[in-house]
Amino acid sequence: MGAGAALAPLILEWYDRHHRDLPWRVPPAARAAGVRPDPYHVWLSEVMLQQTTVAAATGHFLRFLGRWPDVHALAAAPREAVLAAWAGLGYYARARNLHACAGEVSARLGGRFPETEEELRRLPGVGPYTAAAIAAIAFDRPAAVVDGNVERVMARLFAEREPLPAVKPRLGAHAARLTPQLRPGDYAQAVMDLGATICTPRSPACGICPWREPCAARARGLQAALPARAARTAKPVRHGAVYVASDGAGRVLTVRRPDAGLLGGMLALPCDEWAETPAPMPPFEAEWRDLGEVTHTFTHFHLRLTVKAAPLGASATGGELAPARAAIAAMPTVFAKALRLALTHPDSGIA
Repeated sequence: MGAGAALAPLILEWYDRHHRDLPWRVPPAARAAGVRPDPYHVWLSEVMLQQTTVAAATGHFLRFLGRWPDVHALAAAPREAVLAAWAGLGYYARARNLHACAGEVSARLGGRFPETEEELRRLPGVGPYTAAAIAAIAFDRPAAVVDGNVERVMARLFAEREPLPAVKPRLGAHAARLTPQLRPGDYAQAVMDLGATICTPRSPACGICPWREPCAARARGLQAALPARAARTAKPVRHGAVYVASDGAGRVLTVRRPDAGLLGGMLALPCDEWAETPAPMPPFEAEWRDLGEVTHTFTHFHLRLTVKAAPLGASATGGELAPARAAIAAMPTVFAKALRLALTHPDSGIA
């Protein structure tokens, strides 16, 4: 009997009793009775969960379903509306790919998601992890689904001491070897649930873990130290200015960021290039007043922005006027912070 055949029944029995209730999930009893997950729900939730927590993703998922209940509806939605709804879920490139993928599934595939990892990976924005998750969870294919929770479980189960990220290929190989042919969708979700609720980053609850006996890290007292991580380098700090130009009637000058690059395609305020020593790039010549500073942290750098304000000048070109308070809801967090600061500052000129 292989390792997968020996370990899978233990965790599936645990999952049947202790699975998390999630709005995109078909519980194991319902699945056993023949209910099948909606691939649209699985795909949407997995893309959302790549950069946020279950708690944060749940509200967004339900709001997305309320507005766009199926892949055809999402494909028909304006891209700007999808980008705005994505606020708070991380990289906006994921939202652009989400919309593009919905368009392809709707138009080219008649609304049906492919069932194999190979076919799924041909869709926009669908990488190895997402393809494996959809194939396993939606279609019960024996695909190895490896997220951060699964990596932590594998590192402890096999007492892998090499630090992340170098050890990732070996952890993926362990996960693939353990993936069973029977109930692979439930198994994939079981391992993720185990990492999220029992085999947690700090203070793992080894005493109630279904894999406590075969866990090599627990046997050696290493569970709290694994997975090991390579020393992180400090994030660089970039600077810039963001410009709030108001017409005095509650509207401000907004621009649409280029599709390529960070926050691509999003509604924004005019700003400098973000750099260690940025060059000022105001949208027009004026006596710009400093209102203060906002900070924001991206995955790879910290950002410090000086917020500047001036009345809308006759020489302003490009961009569009938008009601300031309404624009906040459509902007990514960093620009919403700047605009909120301006709205509360007496010298901003926004009526």
